Amino acid sequence: MTISGHPGRLLVALVFASIVASPLAIAASTDQAKSLVIQEQGSFAVGGTVTQTPDGQTLHGDHARVFYQVPVKARTLPLVMWHGFGQFGKTWETTADGREGYQTLYLRRQFATYLIDQPRRGAAGRGTVGGAISATPDEQRWFNTFRVGIWPDYFPGVQFSRSKETLNQYFRAMTPDTGPIDLNVTSDAVSALFDKIGPGILVTHSHSGGMGWLAAMKNPRIRAIVAYEPGSGFVFPQGEVPPGMASSAGALEPVGIPPSEFMKLTKIPIIIYYGDFIPSEPIANSGQDGWRVRLAMAKLWAQAINRHGGDAKVVHLPEIGIRGNTHFPFSDLNNVEIADLMSKFLAEKHLD
Repeated sequence: MTISGHPGRLLVALVFASIVASPLAIAASTDQAKSLVIQEQGSFAVGGTVTQTPDGQTLHGDHARVFYQVPVKARTLPLVMWHGFGQFGKTWETTADGREGYQTLYLRRQFATYLIDQPRRGAAGRGTVGGAISATPDEQRWFNTFRVGIWPDYFPGVQFSRSKETLNQYFRAMTPDTGPIDLNVTSDAVSALFDKIGPGILVTHSHSGGMGWLAAMKNPRIRAIVAYEPGSGFVFPQGEVPPGMASSAGALEPVGIPPSEFMKLTKIPIIIYYGDFIPSEPIANSGQDGWRVRLAMAKLWAQAINRHGGDAKVVHLPEIGIRGNTHFPFSDLNNVEIADLMSKFLAEKHLD
């Protein structure tokens, strides 16, 4: 595949050595000892706006920043990977305990990969609206919310290394917003990305799940969505919006949209994955309980998609015998097994 406006292809042979940062890190797959040959790689900004003062000074902002790699003999459809709240493109790179993340795992499976930093986040931090950046210590709360455990204890059997350095790397992968999150700004930028690269598969995580639905409604070049633990933005046809769901983390409210817009989501296959340690009944621990209602809402959402002739499925990993996963299944210790599930989905839908 080609990138619009990109100079001639450059053949670069890259050997990705398996890095083990923790004695608990799982063994690398056998093909990780092989050379990984990249035919094209680079980065670019996409989307965004330009503001201008009366005296002619300009500000280019609200774009997404994208890093891409295209392997030799790439498959037809690339994977576009979109991070969640407090994260950036690092989400899909090397895991906190030093193993290969989805970026490299899927390059090895011959998929071109495009990693997004959404507008006003990470390397796309220049926005047209300013915002305060807090320096408030809060990492123990995120440890709970990401379902690694209940601080300072890890969940028994959690697919997360107990290494101190792993936790250090995990916390240092968080980054603040440089301005307010604007759902139209973010989804417009991702839609513009698909305009640039052509058809592909959108892979979302957490907060980008709901924004991913918006991007897919804006751009038919998004041929499928793989969503890991979507946390907000569940859209339903007006007149079919279910009640909000209460939890100790606060209420989760669905969103009503015009039926004609909702129907666009019935035209593509969608699969949603949720990990472990999600209670089936209300509990006081908000770090877990918020995910109880999100899993329940995701099931109602998929039912609505399918009721209107679509193809959506929610997979709760413990229900299929895969246990111990956190809010980041794709970077947990068993991420190769999780990637195998996604690869199976893509094959079944003839998207590989």
